[in-house]
Amino acid sequence: MKRGLHSIHTRLFLLFLFCMLGLLLIVSALYYKRTTDQLHQKIGEIAQKNFSQTMDLFDLLLKGYDSLTKSLNGNPDLQRLLQVPPTQDSALRMINERTITNLIGAIYYSREDMIGIHVVANSGAIYSYGNSMSVIDPGFANSSWYRSIRESSGEMVWFGVKEHSIIDQAEKRPVFAFGRPLYDLHEHRPIGIVLIETDPKPILSGLANLSLSPRSEVYILSKARQVMAVSAQTPKELSVADYWSDALGDGEVRVDPQAGRLIVASKPSMADWQVVSSTPDADLNVEQDQMKRFLLLVISVLVVVSTALATFVSRTISSPLKRLIQQMRQVERGNFRGLLHVKSYEEINILVASFNQMVNRMDELIERVKAVSISEKNAQLLALQSQVNPHFLYNTLDMIYWMLDEKGNERLGKVVLSLSHMFRYSSHWEGSSEVRLRDELEQIRDYLTIIEARLEGRVSVEMDVDPRWENIRLPKMTLQPVIENAVKHGLERLDRPGVLRVYAKADDRRLRLYVEDNGSGMEPHVLDRLRRSLGTNAVPMGEEAAAVKAGESRRGGIGLQNVHRRLGLMFGEAYGLQIDSSPGTGTTVTISMPLPGEGGTEA
Repeated sequence: MKRGLHSIHTRLFLLFLFCMLGLLLIVSALYYKRTTDQLHQKIGEIAQKNFSQTMDLFDLLLKGYDSLTKSLNGNPDLQRLLQVPPTQDSALRMINERTITNLIGAIYYSREDMIGIHVVANSGAIYSYGNSMSVIDPGFANSSWYRSIRESSGEMVWFGVKEHSIIDQAEKRPVFAFGRPLYDLHEHRPIGIVLIETDPKPILSGLANLSLSPRSEVYILSKARQVMAVSAQTPKELSVADYWSDALGDGEVRVDPQAGRLIVASKPSMADWQVVSSTPDADLNVEQDQMKRFLLLVISVLVVVSTALATFVSRTISSPLKRLIQQMRQVERGNFRGLLHVKSYEEINILVASFNQMVNRMDELIERVKAVSISEKNAQLLALQSQVNPHFLYNTLDMIYWMLDEKGNERLGKVVLSLSHMFRYSSHWEGSSEVRLRDELEQIRDYLTIIEARLEGRVSVEMDVDPRWENIRLPKMTLQPVIENAVKHGLERLDRPGVLRVYAKADDRRLRLYVEDNGSGMEPHVLDRLRRSLGTNAVPMGEEAAAVKAGESRRGGIGLQNVHRRLGLMFGEAYGLQIDSSPGTGTTVTISMPLPGEGGTEA
């Protein structure tokens, strides 16, 4: 299980999945919050608009009621009759009562919502007009509503919606009651009170219009925080804590989201009321709950899509890498022949292509190492075949040198000493087959000493190699076979003085050693055959080198083809021997090798 969690497929899957799910949840949360805020703002705007319209209706209704009471207070006949003292004349008293009853009856029939009008004079006389036979409460003078009207300075007193009439014991219907004191307009003294009771339907209808949901609670509070009216679904007993206690201006509408509820309150300008609506958030969030269900459905679908997408993306990345790992294990077992073919993202394709190229290069390098090893062994065998008991030969040559030196034959002694050095160098193959250029040049000087003595001055030698290149390493026995062919097949049979030049030139990437002679040169077809025998356009010098075109070695040296091959194996196929020759003019062999730090890197 632990290994599975550490796999690239699992980690990529989890990474993509968590990233997509995180982004999805963030977007969903932001969308939900924004939609919720917009919904609450919309509900608040609707509630504000409803309250503003309802307050306008309340103001219009209350203004009508206020005008109605003012019309009674301003009636001169009513003012005169209410101030007439009680008289024993029953006929006159009856006439006065009928006149007052007719006055309030006219007002009663001026509105359809009237339930009862009651006028009480200071003398205690009561005049009522209504749909029922009035049964006036005998103790009304001690009631709170009566005291409220009497204590008023002339302003309207609103009593709100009552379950039945507050003065007429025969009236059992709900009423909306209000009243005001009646004044003598000339002397500005109270002469009585008027109490009017109307149908509460307009008030209750306005409260119902303020309900935002079936469970909304709407009520009217007086200045003293008493409940004056409630909507049909509002409990009759309200906790004081539920009341709206903030001060409001006339016509002001205020929306306040409290804990678990939305409170909207307003105040009509015609009465010192506060109309408050309280709605549970659960009722307001019906549309929000639908949006939640929709979001959950969308999120569920997107989670499935995200999981599928994460699986697809992780597999498109991990599957090629798994195949690459399997191929690497094959390479670990030594199988360099397999190639990996995948089609994936550009970076993975580049990685796979680089891996294939690396494996091919490793295969080539291994084959090259094998070939170098075989070549070294062959060179050692050839060198050993050309020697018979080399140590015995070294000692014998040294002995001859000292004998010649004792007899004063310095020239012949130098030849013998050079031959001894050559045999030592060519027969010593212990350790690496690489040597410094300095060692090769010393070997060539010994060889040329013998050649100059043998040809008795017919060949002159010029060597010009910058000492800074003498530490460059190259395969052993690289220069001697080239110079041997130049002397033997290009200079030895000349009927004119021969010149052999050995020099070096370097550029930014290569060091080139030149072995140049002014010998007989080669015909074009011979030169072409030599180049083809090496499988390249770089071939050893000398027309006579055709004898080694098949790669065989000659006794006394290592074949030029072997030299060219060992240079290619050591440095790469871009390096080796190159030949240029013209009949009668001479031949130039170029030995190319990389400068330090560039070895074998050229293709």
